[in-house]
Amino acid sequence: MTEERLQKVIAEAGIASRRAAEKLITAGRVKVDGHVVTKLGIKVTTFSNITVDDEPIERESLHTYLFYKPRGIISSAKDDKKRKTVTDYFSALPYRLYPIGRLDYDTSGALLMTNDGELANLLMHPKNEVAKVYVAKIKGHLAPDEIHQLATCVTFDGFHSRPARVKIIRSDPKKKIQIVQLIIHEGHYHQVKRMFETVGHDVEKLAREQYAFLTLEGLISGEWRELSHEEVEKLKRL
Repeated sequence: MTEERLQKVIAEAGIASRRAAEKLITAGRVKVDGHVVTKLGIKVTTFSNITVDDEPIERESLHTYLFYKPRGIISSAKDDKKRKTVTDYFSALPYRLYPIGRLDYDTSGALLMTNDGELANLLMHPKNEVAKVYVAKIKGHLAPDEIHQLATCVTFDGFHSRPARVKIIRSDPKKKIQIVQLIIHEGHYHQVKRMFETVGHDVEKLAREQYAFLTLEGLISGEWRELSHEEVEKLKRL
């Protein structure tokens, strides 16, 4: 039976942030199985009866999905312009999901959707270098010095990229384009496009083919699958 810290369970129920949940506990406003708890670090199970100010909390089961995001879809819960968002694909499910990070409107590929706040925070934290594999169709051909720059550090808008792995998949001299694989570990806004633009090449098409160890094998654009418990735990260990 899985045990979790009380403040984490309260935070995941949407009652308060983790820090605010700790204050609720130390103030004596939380009960577990009818008993007031004021000590931090107490662990509870799925079957524990938890109340805040004598109101029972609703504990939502946690789910994480690998989604093959199509191009032309917004990576957010809602859009002011009424455009279709990634959450629209999951509207039939009985719980709300949110994207972990973002993919640009015109970028397709692997995107994680979850209601697991702890997992989302772990994966998006800058110190946790989660590998992301992109394939880009760029104008022109990368020169050796440009490949070296991408592989070491590219600077734009005050941002300094970490070392990336670069692999030329295919070159087309007649059309003057290249298909390039780029593996990065950050999630800066428009990062891949800006990296290529900085070394002198516009991106015509971009897809994220892999997130950490998760690939899109077996999925087509617009499809998703739920991650297994083992896959989620492996992501947390990253």
